[in-house]
Amino acid sequence: MKQFYFAKRKLQLVPAAIILLGLTISTKISAQTITTFDAPGAGTGPFQGTSALDIDPSGRTIGFFRDANNVRHGFSRSKNGTFTIFDAPGAGTAAGQGTRAYATNSSGSITGHFTDSANTAHGYVRSNEGVITVFDAPGAGTGAGQGTFPFNSPNLINPEGAITGYYVDSAGAWHGFLRDKNGVITTFDAPGAGTGVGQGTQSFAITPGGDVTGFYFDATSAVHGFLRDANGLITTFDLPGGGTGPFEGTYGGGFTPNGSILGVLIDANFVNHGFLLNKDGTVTTFDAPDAGTGFDQGTLPWGINTNRAITGWYVDNAYVSHGFVRDNNGVLTEFDVPGAGTGPFQGTTVYNIAPNGAVAGYYLDSNNVFHGFVREPAGQ
Repeated sequence: MKQFYFAKRKLQLVPAAIILLGLTISTKISAQTITTFDAPGAGTGPFQGTSALDIDPSGRTIGFFRDANNVRHGFSRSKNGTFTIFDAPGAGTAAGQGTRAYATNSSGSITGHFTDSANTAHGYVRSNEGVITVFDAPGAGTGAGQGTFPFNSPNLINPEGAITGYYVDSAGAWHGFLRDKNGVITTFDAPGAGTGVGQGTQSFAITPGGDVTGFYFDATSAVHGFLRDANGLITTFDLPGGGTGPFEGTYGGGFTPNGSILGVLIDANFVNHGFLLNKDGTVTTFDAPDAGTGFDQGTLPWGINTNRAITGWYVDNAYVSHGFVRDNNGVLTEFDVPGAGTGPFQGTTVYNIAPNGAVAGYYLDSNNVFHGFVREPAGQ
């Protein structure tokens, strides 16, 4: 089901964008350099702090932070440590509201969503000049927890500025969207997607050519992957080993340079495994050596670079998270950021990898405070 619309756009210059230097600490460990940082204004209480979510070829990182009032604000951090803080026009200022930045492209544009004072989500794109354009997918609901979500992936925007994501309608169902570089929004549903609350289609990544991948929840809330090509043809897929119960199955999540699909497979025991689905249909699954094998443990790949190196994190048997990088030969290296907590649900979470192998993410310390980091490979 394809529908074409012109986006409702609001062009506004962000008033008083803030350029600051944050706290930065560098540590060299085993032929790697890890730099940790906190955005200016980030809170220091439990589940406050800084989350870095993408890194571009220049070493610039983007993400958001939660302040002392639990309001979110977007940031961009240059490789030399200079921060630019921004808020989307219309972003709410109460706890749980505000601006989230998830993805950037080589042109310096940033996308994500913000939550307004009614707790409705709206998409936005911020140009490298600081101009923020707000958009809403046609059919998006206007109630709390509804709206338009470019969400939780470093692969939401391509070099041309096309953006993918999903929206939640007034009945609580999810639908995919693609917003092209001119602001035209196409909405779509994967065949077989459920129509109940918390069911439907979530787009998660886009290629330079406009192919989109993601996943959908069917009427039983089982999960299936999909690929939507640039012409709008949708192919669905399920990988061997995926569970068939609610929230189990195949989660399409990203693309390699040659069009293979990266993602997470959740088995019948609700254990996470990484996968690569090649264009010829062959599948490679992988697990970090120390990944746990219990419920909601395992390996979660999240980002891939132009050299086919993959990054992400794994959850061990004690529910502690650790980072990993898997090179294009399949060699997987595990790591922890100094200062990361070692208790359940603490540790290191990695979101994306630059062409030179630098990765960005965040860690949760022993006090449950978030901090951003960049890990540079040897020789950088």
